[in-house]
Amino acid sequence: MNSPLLTKSLDFATQIVLFYEVFSKTKKDTTIAKQLLRSATSVGANINEAIYGNSKADFISKLHISLKETGESIYWLMLLKNTKLIDYDFESLLSLAEEIKRMLIASLNTAKENK
Repeated sequence: MNSPLLTKSLDFATQIVLFYEVFSKTKKDTTIAKQLLRSATSVGANINEAIYGNSKADFISKLHISLKETGESIYWLMLLKNTKLIDYDFESLLSLAEEIKRMLIASLNTAKENK
């Protein structure tokens, strides 16, 4: 299936995995980075589950979970940016997360209208 939302979420998860690899080599506490890794990889996993869901309600529920995980990812990215534990291009990661958030909101609104 060719879903722009799924493609963007996979790109986001990939970039976060690569960020985590860089961060983990700094020998700093990885608690926040691990939380980010979990939430960011969950976004696409739940979108994928939504696409293959067995009902409209299941589809909407999984997209809501993805939206929550996107919001959580944005929180962890902002916290990492603000703490300055590592010099990294957080703006590009935040921009991608915000784009995914907007796409999820639009998809949810459309799905709810077509109920």
